[in-house]
Amino acid sequence: MTASPATNRVIGAVVALIVAASLPLWLPGTYYTNIASQILFYAIFALSIDILLGYGGLVSLGHAGLFGISCYTVAVALMAGWSHGAAIVMALIVTVASTAVFALVSLRTTGIGFLMITLAIGQILWGLAYRWISVTNGDNGLTVKGRPFGTLLLSPEGFYYATLVTFLVVFALVVVFVRSPFGAALAGTRDQPRRMNALGFNVWMTRFYACLFSGLLAGVAGVLFVYYNQFISPQALALTASAEVVLMVISGGAATFLGPIVGAALVVIMKNVASAYIARWNFLLGAIFVAIVVFMPDGIVPGSRRFVGWIRARRSGQARPAGKAEGKP
Repeated sequence: MTASPATNRVIGAVVALIVAASLPLWLPGTYYTNIASQILFYAIFALSIDILLGYGGLVSLGHAGLFGISCYTVAVALMAGWSHGAAIVMALIVTVASTAVFALVSLRTTGIGFLMITLAIGQILWGLAYRWISVTNGDNGLTVKGRPFGTLLLSPEGFYYATLVTFLVVFALVVVFVRSPFGAALAGTRDQPRRMNALGFNVWMTRFYACLFSGLLAGVAGVLFVYYNQFISPQALALTASAEVVLMVISGGAATFLGPIVGAALVVIMKNVASAYIARWNFLLGAIFVAIVVFMPDGIVPGSRRFVGWIRARRSGQARPAGKAEGKP
């Protein structure tokens, strides 16, 4: 008797949670614990883009700007003498407010137009970070001293567990969001915007609220990023940063819960682990992306599911008696 898909998902979630909680205990050194922390907050960033790209059908190349706004807000607030809690809350508020302006401008169109507008906004924010030296300190960046909760998060293990808890909360919010009636409406605006409008849904407002939620997640990822590095520079807002996270979503599988996480793990491991052994790791990463597009155009997660289903179908076909397979008694 085989377990139901729901039971398999529950078992898989429990196993994944146990593995994640025990990572610092069996990883070889603190360096790999730090890599695990990076995977988690980049996964949050990728989930923020997947809300728009996967479920809303809107490709944004300016999300690194929102990510950077959160980082700089934390750094500037701390330099002004604010507490860590106040700085984090202010960073999320400023990021969501900036996302509202971002959405008001970019949602005037969709498709290539939306992509180009978000690209332009992202470049404007990068330029501000680079040139507004009195606030951002330009290329020299800003240093963040300390972390919340005193010395609790100063160790790699402590920061990893804080990032893990934050990630789990964000992941739960994304699951609730996607499976809610609003999430279904957002998917409807992606697939049939005219029909959704005819049914009485406000397509623009649905996309606007989705942008706000996406910006909030990008702000959370930015807070974790700036506390992890304890430094922020304009490089975090560059076009390459946005494109990199979009690739995480596409390679892992858009409109899936696990896809952005798998994509984030792939890119972070290639940048931080494989690069230590392979000089041309960029070439290897590009080859991996090409292979994914060719053999798994929907991404690693959907492609892996289809592959596993194909193997199961082959096994069940081989296990079936020859007479029954031919329709004989």
